Amino acid sequence: MYEKDGQQYFIVDSHVHLWDGRASNLKNVHGKQFIDCFYDYHKNLSPEEALWDYDTYTYYGGDRLMKDLFTDGYVDHAIFQATLLSDFYVTGFGQTEEAFALTQRHPGKLTYNHAYDPRYGEAGLEQLRRDADRMGLQGVKLYTAEWHGDSRGYKLDEPWSRRYLEEAIKLGIKNVHVHKGPTIRPLDRDAFDVADIDKVATDYLELNFVVEHVGLPRLEDFCWIATQESNVYGGLAVAIPFIHTRPRYFAQIIGELLYWIGEDKILFASDYALWTPKWLIEKFVDFQIPEDMLGEYTQITTEQKRKVLGLNAASLYDIDVPAELRLPTPGQDTVEVAAGAKESVSI
Repeated sequence: MYEKDGQQYFIVDSHVHLWDGRASNLKNVHGKQFIDCFYDYHKNLSPEEALWDYDTYTYYGGDRLMKDLFTDGYVDHAIFQATLLSDFYVTGFGQTEEAFALTQRHPGKLTYNHAYDPRYGEAGLEQLRRDADRMGLQGVKLYTAEWHGDSRGYKLDEPWSRRYLEEAIKLGIKNVHVHKGPTIRPLDRDAFDVADIDKVATDYLELNFVVEHVGLPRLEDFCWIATQESNVYGGLAVAIPFIHTRPRYFAQIIGELLYWIGEDKILFASDYALWTPKWLIEKFVDFQIPEDMLGEYTQITTEQKRKVLGLNAASLYDIDVPAELRLPTPGQDTVEVAAGAKESVSI
């Protein structure tokens, strides 16, 4: 929980990782390119006091994660988003078994989302069934630009991908997180295009599609899709660190999101360990739209910040929020006043 100026915020970090980018896990030069690109994002968008050295960044482990998120970072609950990249790393980039084991030890603090790749066909479908059963999956994370043999990406609306989405519905998996943001070397930029979200969101209303990184650099495309599709949400990973280096750019991003898709469909995400949540949360709570931009956008309210920082993700994942940290439901105050009036009359 984070508290500032008498306001309390329940924090759900909806996008965290436990990865291994060490030399011992590299399968080829592409693995090195990927972790180096990640580190460039970290260096270029982090405050100086939050910078890590390269060796720590390539592998930090579960103990460091728990400290950075829950001891120092104000986080009440965090959601792992698996990234496989099996063509680049010996054991995969995301350390899925290590992350899942952490959630087993800390079920009140961590949720684990696994990944799948529809290009594995029937064998992958059977693996998804086993994973859903063993891991109790509520969500999955998809990387549509991931390489697989000669393939350098896929679309969500392709036949095999649709079969996996339909299987997810059968298995009770309701949240589909999709990386639709900036490219990471050596992956292809266009393989992260957001257009396929529009099609599958329309066709599979039983699923919630969380567009990670809010489609950047395709923010406008994402907003036009998400405003018409009730089951499309935006994850702020990669977008929110601009609050430090480019605050006016972040004001534009959050202003557009609030205008188009509204405060109930935006999720806070640190993308740990690209960035640590502590400084992101502090800066977001303090953030105000610059005065000269208020003709275009409206100021962000405390209630909106509370929704973005945790309450929206808690709703998607049925995470229990302490009563004192919830927002009043519509009509609650009226009911309480009426109840009090009735009681006073009976006396």
